[in-house]
Amino acid sequence: MMITPTLLKQFPIISDQVDAKELAVILQELERLLVANRHGSVVEFGCYSGTTSLFVRRLLDHYGSDSAFHVYDSFEGLPDKTEADRSVVGDQFVAGALKAPRRMFIENFKKAGLQLPVIHKGWFSNVTTDDVPDDIMFAFLDGDYYESIRDSLRLVTPKLQSGAVVIIDDYASEALPGAAKAANQWAVAKGRHIQSIASLGVVHIP
Repeated sequence: MMITPTLLKQFPIISDQVDAKELAVILQELERLLVANRHGSVVEFGCYSGTTSLFVRRLLDHYGSDSAFHVYDSFEGLPDKTEADRSVVGDQFVAGALKAPRRMFIENFKKAGLQLPVIHKGWFSNVTTDDVPDDIMFAFLDGDYYESIRDSLRLVTPKLQSGAVVIIDDYASEALPGAAKAANQWAVAKGRHIQSIASLGVVHIP
């Protein structure tokens, strides 16, 4: 029996940047890998205050997984938009918005009594492939903007295992069109298929 529905009922969602339907998709995709006894690293690019990270950690703990868990974030809020991110319904997304300090992320894990992931602080454009584990089985990319999704895809692609799952947040968001633009360009270049579920883009790596 899948534990994801129980976790979503048992624990609160601590921010408004992800909802229960989206979390269910993210966690169910990861749980499917864990049930199949897959081994490999889990990465999250864009962790904000830690809502998704907390649930990922709970899921890994439930299955006693030894998967390394890495999160990447500037903890400085959103960067500047590019032309690819322009949207008439996205005016609320400006440079510096959605800022959540690193200490807030850490405090939320301490309050929950959970083991911290490996935290990488910095803009995705400054992250190198050496900062990314070599055996990624699950990647959740929540960069909001074109360049952030482009950069995170560039970093994780050479590290993906066969059978890995990549999930792109805001793939179907009218307010954040850059995410889909970057993801679709990547999919065409790499010959991948993106399935749109809720607001997410889900990719299963052969």
